Amino acid sequence: CISLVENDSEGSDSILRQIHPRKEIPVIGITGPPGAGKSTLVSALAGWISAHQKLNVAILAVDPTSPFTKGSLLGDRLRMTEHFNNPSIFIRSLATRGALGGLSAKTIEITDLIKAAGFDMILIETVGVGQSEIEIASLADTTVVVFVPESGDEIQTIKSGVMEIADVFVVNKADRDGAISFHKNLVVLAHTHATAEWETPVVKTVASKNEGLKELAE
Repeated sequence: CISLVENDSEGSDSILRQIHPRKEIPVIGITGPPGAGKSTLVSALAGWISAHQKLNVAILAVDPTSPFTKGSLLGDRLRMTEHFNNPSIFIRSLATRGALGGLSAKTIEITDLIKAAGFDMILIETVGVGQSEIEIASLADTTVVVFVPESGDEIQTIKSGVMEIADVFVVNKADRDGAISFHKNLVVLAHTHATAEWETPVVKTVASKNEGLKELAE
């Protein structure tokens, strides 16, 4: 069904009209600059949720489109091979196909398909985003923005765009130099943007070592 909808194949409209998406299924968007370790984090988080919360998790990994084949480069799926035989984790790569905003043109429709298919949670990993590419915030119930300690110099330049869509900040690769001071800076920034309803938490993770996943999941 995903392939039919993604390719606008005959019958895809009929499928979308007949399904009944469950609105209560949480959609978690995970975004951030290229190289922040989003794929590793998504893979580790899905594994933790599957193992500890006993939920069926669907991952939509939006990959850049190959300029040669016009398909997805599939880099994200290659990084998630540990879940290949896990019956409670479904992974699907989507090609951007020229769509800006960090998502595929059909992400919304495919999210509805997955909501109708009996999954308990959907994780959407965007292409590495810049300041204006924040479409994920309009689709996700919770938006997680991932940084690495080396992002420190960039905070001022990105805070007006991506910073404002975050419901949760993650400092991934938190075992690297500069992580402590970067974490403190993010906490201060989150506090200055806090509202009466929510102050964006800042979670430290080392996804490659499965550290910080419990705190992030909570």
